[in-house]
Amino acid sequence: MTDQQVAHFTEVFNRNRATLALFSKCSTKDELDVVRDAFFLGMASQLCPNEYESMRECLITDESAFDAIASSINTDKGLETTVTAARASPHWLDLVTAVHAVSNAVGSDLDGIWNTLEKGRLDWLGAVTAAHPLKVILKEALDKDKNKTERDEVDMKMVYIYALSLSIESLASESEAWTKVVGMKNKANPLQDYKGDLWDPRKEEWRPLDLGVQEAAERGGSSFQEAWDA
Repeated sequence: MTDQQVAHFTEVFNRNRATLALFSKCSTKDELDVVRDAFFLGMASQLCPNEYESMRECLITDESAFDAIASSINTDKGLETTVTAARASPHWLDLVTAVHAVSNAVGSDLDGIWNTLEKGRLDWLGAVTAAHPLKVILKEALDKDKNKTERDEVDMKMVYIYALSLSIESLASESEAWTKVVGMKNKANPLQDYKGDLWDPRKEEWRPLDLGVQEAAERGGSSFQEAWDA
């Protein structure tokens, strides 16, 4: 590969970053698969013209595929419909193989890049789902407290951060350390025997837990605040 070819690949990759960024909107593995394959289509359209043209002609001449894509334009199902039709094409495997051949030639690991995004998103979704019942309890308590203060909300957010950390494998030691700091008897129920004065964000054990959850949220294309507000 020449420097010019590498530069072209990089330019094409950057043009398709917006498609990759859609991973942050996904709620399921199936939705993530759609974004991944839409990214491959976008890359192929500029890197693998022969394979892409064969695919395009197939979709145009297949009446059912063409009608499905045309009717879904400008709808929330447009991307999924296009990808579904592309996958059903006899040219799909050739197209994906060609994209990988080009990326491998320039030393780019597209599967590795995607797998990192996918894992980050699924891990974060799992943490948010697991901590959701407790978040509901915390927010209901805040809503009912007519005399709540900013400190009260900080306290509840700390409990939620801890709950999120329980599902983040890399934070196992940090969450365990925090249970000892606050004298938690049941790590799965931080509200049991809750001692608010011990939940002090200034304690040194809190920072790595807090930052770890925020980093997990970023890897999942989200943020702690977005999860709290949802």
